[in-house]
Amino acid sequence: MLLWFLVRSLLTLRMLSSTRFLKNRVSTLLSIAASDPSLNFRSSPRSWKRLGAKQLTAALDEHNIYDSFQSGFRRAHSTETALLRVSNDLLTHSDAGDCSVLVLLDLTAAFDTVDHHLLLERLRDWVGLSGSALEWFSSYLSERSFSVAISKFRSSTTSLTHGVPQGSVLGPLLFLLYLLSLQHILSSFKGISYHLYADDIQLYISFKPHEMSKLQLLHTCLDSIKTWMAGSFLQLNEDKTEIRICAPDKLVPKVRDSLGQLASHTKPSVRNLGVTFDPGLTLDSHVSSLVGSSFFHLRNIAKLSPILSRSELETVIHSFISSRLDYCNSLFTCLSRTSLNRLQVVQNACARLLTKSSKHTHITRLLLQLHLLPVNFRVHFKILVLVYRTLHGQAPSYIGDLLSPYTPSRSLRSSDQSLLVVQRTRLKTKGDRSFAAVVL
Repeated sequence: MLLWFLVRSLLTLRMLSSTRFLKNRVSTLLSIAASDPSLNFRSSPRSWKRLGAKQLTAALDEHNIYDSFQSGFRRAHSTETALLRVSNDLLTHSDAGDCSVLVLLDLTAAFDTVDHHLLLERLRDWVGLSGSALEWFSSYLSERSFSVAISKFRSSTTSLTHGVPQGSVLGPLLFLLYLLSLQHILSSFKGISYHLYADDIQLYISFKPHEMSKLQLLHTCLDSIKTWMAGSFLQLNEDKTEIRICAPDKLVPKVRDSLGQLASHTKPSVRNLGVTFDPGLTLDSHVSSLVGSSFFHLRNIAKLSPILSRSELETVIHSFISSRLDYCNSLFTCLSRTSLNRLQVVQNACARLLTKSSKHTHITRLLLQLHLLPVNFRVHFKILVLVYRTLHGQAPSYIGDLLSPYTPSRSLRSSDQSLLVVQRTRLKTKGDRSFAAVVL
C-alpha cells in the first residue's frame, strides 16, 4: 500500500518519467511460418507500468469508458463470451426467419502502427486524461528507441514513434483506448451489430428475405471503417476478410449476389476466434477438426507415456487435449448428440491412456476415479457458471442483456429465487439452441 501511495505521489509531482527505461532491444526470431519478427521488449521497472495500468483500469471501469462490445484484455471478458453473444444473435435472427451476414475483419500489424500523437489525443478527448496523468503517458510513449538483434549481430538504435509494446501491461490497454473512437462510427449504423476482440472486428447484419437492399448499409459501414483506419494509420488485411452468409440454402445465392464486390470473400465456413462457424451454426465442422487434432496429439502423447510420470502425463493431456475440449464449450449446446458422442470418445481415450486401462474397461468408473465430468455435463456446468456470474454482475454486460429477470406482479415466495423470463422461440434447430433459450 505504501508503494502505491508513493507511485501516485510521483505521478502527481511528475517525477516518474518513463523515458529512462524505454530503450528496448528487439530480438528477431526467424519463423518458418511467418516472416514477421517477433518483438521481445525488455524494459523495467515493470512495477511502475503495472500500477499505472491498475489505476487507469480502475478509472475506466468506474466511468464506464470501455466499449461495451470490446472483449479483449478485459476482466470477465473472453473469446468465449464474445462468441456466445454473436452466435446467440445469429441463431435468434435465424429463428425469426431472418437472413444474416457475418463479416470478419482483421488488421495488419495493428499494435505496431499506433500513432503516438493520435493516441495521446484520444486519451485526452475520449478518456478524459489531463494534467500530470496525460503527461506521464506522453513520457511513457516518447523518446522510445529500439534495435534489432539477430544472433550476434545488432543494428544501430533507431527512434520508435509508432506502436505500443505488446509485452507490456500498458500496451494492450492503450490499444483498446486507441480504438475507442471506432465505437462511435460502428454504433452510428443502426441495424448493424458489431463485436471486437482486440484487433479482430466482427460485423453482422440481419434482414428479412425481401430486404436485401439493407446490405448497402454494410458497404457504407465498411467504407467508413476503412476511412477511419486510414486516418488512424491502421490497415485492414483484405486477404483475411471473410464473410459467412447465414440463410436458407435457396436464399444464399441471392444474398451473395446482393453483396456485390464483397461476394468474393464469402465462405461456407469461417474460423471465428478459434471456433469454426459452419452452415446452420451446427459446429459440426469445428467438432471434426477438434476430434482430428485431439487424436493426433493423443497418439504422440501415447508414444511418450512410457517415459512420463503419472502427474506429467496428466499435465500434458490437459494442456494439449482437455483444454481444447473445454475451449468455448458453452457454444456446444447447439451440438447434436452424434457430435457430443464424438467429443466424449476423445475424453474416454484420454482417461484410458492416463490410467493405462484397456478399451474394455467401463469408462464411467474411470471418469469417477479421475474426477472428470463427461463432456455433456461440462458444457452444462459452463452454462450454469456463466448464468451465475451474470446474475451477480460478474459477466459482460452484453451477456446480461440476454437474460431477463422475472418480476412477479405481486409479492410471492418465488420473488427471491432469481427466476428468469422464458425466451420464446420457434424452431428447435435455431432459437432453442441460443444461449438465451438454453439457460432455461
